[in-house]
Amino acid sequence: MKKIETELKDVFIIEPTVFGDARGWFMETYSAIKFNEMGIDTVFVQDNHSMSTKKGVLRGLHFQNQPMAQTKLVRCTKGIIIDVAVDLRVGSPTYKKWIAVELSEENKKQLYLPQGFAHGFITMSDDVEVQYKVDKFYSKEHDRSVRFDDATIGVDWPVDQPILSEKDLSAPLLKDSDVNFIYQGENK
Repeated sequence: MKKIETELKDVFIIEPTVFGDARGWFMETYSAIKFNEMGIDTVFVQDNHSMSTKKGVLRGLHFQNQPMAQTKLVRCTKGIIIDVAVDLRVGSPTYKKWIAVELSEENKKQLYLPQGFAHGFITMSDDVEVQYKVDKFYSKEHDRSVRFDDATIGVDWPVDQPILSEKDLSAPLLKDSDVNFIYQGENK
């Protein structure tokens, strides 16, 4: 298992080691021991699984406010997605910056996003399944989103006419959001 740094501090691509032969393949998608060895000590408490039937489904940009903010470990187990992380920590050197990573059943990469980041993805094939771990339980009271097309963030989504839920269509712009993430410096 390998941890790859990204342009956003504390957001990592995780590449599992895949063992394959004529029968197929095997991989560990998560190991507390291996994550600790890589300097990641997150304790996950809930697994989530979504399915999107069409290419062009956009889910995001989602997060939970403090004190229920979530660290996420995301992977695509069927199909292909472009997965996006946006830094929403006021005062961060990368505030409002974002990265996009292709996750697919073929490349088996995962994206690790700590608390303080919004998350979204767009499907690049039909019949996509995404699974992710979180370190805090879902809290409807703290559930938030910001507009996927907020110009102050400027995510370059690869689909012009995404398929969106009502929730995502009516999400506020970042300037109108009550996001409560504050950058805690290099030690957090």
